[in-house]
Amino acid sequence: MEPWQLTASAARAKLREGSLTAEALLRSCLERIAAREPVVKAWTFLDPVAAVAKAREADKADLRGVLHGLPIGVKDMIETADMPTTYNSPIYQGLRQGRDAACVGIARGEGAVILGKTDTVEFAAAGRRAMTRNPHDPARTPGGSSSGSAAAVADGMVPLAFGTQTGGSTIRPGSFCGVYAMKPTHGVVNTEGAKRYSHTLDTIGWYGRCPADLRLLAEAFRLFDLDRNLGKGVKQLRIALCRGPNWHLAAPESQAALLLAGQRLEQAGAAVEELQLPQPFEGVTEAQRVVLLGEGRGAFLQEYLADHARLHADFRDRVENFAGITAARQAAAYDLAAECRKLFDALFPGFDAVLTPAAVGEAPLGRQDTGNPVFNSMWTLLHVPCVGIPCTTGPNGLPVGVQIVGPRFGDAALLDVAALAAPVIDPDFAG
Repeated sequence: MEPWQLTASAARAKLREGSLTAEALLRSCLERIAAREPVVKAWTFLDPVAAVAKAREADKADLRGVLHGLPIGVKDMIETADMPTTYNSPIYQGLRQGRDAACVGIARGEGAVILGKTDTVEFAAAGRRAMTRNPHDPARTPGGSSSGSAAAVADGMVPLAFGTQTGGSTIRPGSFCGVYAMKPTHGVVNTEGAKRYSHTLDTIGWYGRCPADLRLLAEAFRLFDLDRNLGKGVKQLRIALCRGPNWHLAAPESQAALLLAGQRLEQAGAAVEELQLPQPFEGVTEAQRVVLLGEGRGAFLQEYLADHARLHADFRDRVENFAGITAARQAAAYDLAAECRKLFDALFPGFDAVLTPAAVGEAPLGRQDTGNPVFNSMWTLLHVPCVGIPCTTGPNGLPVGVQIVGPRFGDAALLDVAALAAPVIDPDFAG
C-alpha cells in the first residue's frame, strides 16, 4: 500500500510509531495528484516545494499535535496566509489576505501540513462552478460547493480536507464522491476567515475516509464531550429511520440506500424504528431558503457596490432581493427554526442517531448542476451535527450515501455511532 492510500488515522499511527515520515506521506500525495489532477481538477493552488518544506519541518518537530504531519486541503473560500484565496470569483483572483482563517490556524497549530487550496463554487454559494470532476466519472459533478475537497479526499490526493456547509455543501458532495463527511454543530468551529454567506447557517465541515479520520479534526477543534464514550456496541444502538418531509424528491437509488442502510443495521442487531417528524418540520426547508436568501442580501452587498460588473448575476439577484424576502417572512423563518430545534433535540436520548438520506440520488451529469441540497438544508438550519456515510451505488455505478444526525452539541456521541455503524452500512469500509 502506498502512503497516499492510507486513511488519515492509519497514517497518523505510522507517523507516531516512526514507520512513516510526514515528507514521505506528502510526496506520495503529490505523486497521486500529478497522476490524477489532469482528470479530477480538484485544486486551485499547489506549491509542492513549499509543502515538502513544511512536511520536513513537521518531521523535525518535538511537539506533536493531533494532526501532526497529516496533509490537508483547504477549500478556496477559507483564508490561508501563504496561499491565495480566490473564492472562485473573478473579483479576487490572486488575493492574498496574509492571514489564516481560524480553522486553518488551528490545523497548523495541531501539526497539519496545508497542502493546497481546493476548488469551490463561487463564494461557496452560487455563480461560477468549480472545474472539479467526480473522480468516479469525470462526466459528472462532485457536488458543491465543497467540490474540490470532496473529490480530492475521495481520490486519494489528500487524507483530509476542509469544506463548508450553508445548505448541503459538505454532506452532499461526500455522498456523490463516496467519502465520509462531517458537518458539526453550528458554531462549535470558528468560521472567522471563511467567506460569509449566512451567519445563521455557515458551518465549517471536513472530509476523511473513515469515522476515525473525522474524529481527528473533531479533537483538533475540541468539540464537546470527546472524552466520553457512548459505551455501546452496534447491537445496543437505537436508530430512527427518517424519510423526512422531502422523501418524494428522492431518486429511487437514494430511497433504496436509506432502506438498505436501515436493513443492514437491523441485521447487525441494532434497533431501527421509523420516525415521522412533527408537522412543523414540513416548513423547515422553505424556512432555510428564506434565511439563506435574506441573509445573503448583505453578504454580497460590498462586491455589488465595489465591483458590480464582475459580480455574477446570481449575487446581484440576491442583493436586489429577487426572491422578495420580507422582514416578516425572515422573522417567521427564525421562529420556526427555533421551535423545530427544540422539538428535534427532545427526540434524544430516545434514539442514538437519526438515519436519513444524504442526497437526492447519484451525482448529476455535467458541472453546472451540483445537486439539490434538499436533504441537507433542513439539518443545517436546525444546527445539528451530521455525518455522511457511503452506502451503495446507483444505476450508473456512482456512489450513494446516507447520513446520521444527532442533537445539537451531540457531535462526540454521533462520531461514536458512526464508528459503530460505518462498518455495517458501508460495504467498502476500510477504517
